[in-house]
Amino acid sequence: MKLVLTIVHADDASELSSQLAEAGFGVTRIKSLGGFLKKHNATFLMGVTDHQLETVLQIIRDRCHVRTEAVSPVPPLVEPGEVFLPYPVEVEVGGATVFVLNVERFERL
Repeated sequence: MKLVLTIVHADDASELSSQLAEAGFGVTRIKSLGGFLKKHNATFLMGVTDHQLETVLQIIRDRCHVRTEAVSPVPPLVEPGEVFLPYPVEVEVGGATVFVLNVERFERL
């Protein structure tokens, strides 16, 4: 048994949730917030058997895509009279971060 903990961009979360449910996987979805860009994410928790793992990973790969997004950096502290005009910077967002953990014991109560 495995616990699959997956963090995805909020834009990919609904479609991923639907596809996992269609494939018969029970999923717990938690809203989360990214640290670097302060963007909304979704964290999924799934318990799967060892032979279901590759199917789940393939669904995640197919639904969560990396893309670029322009963000304005946080302006540094400036002295009075100085002007700082931040230029947008392109960064990669999206995709998925997946943790697969061994489950020692599982009980449904």
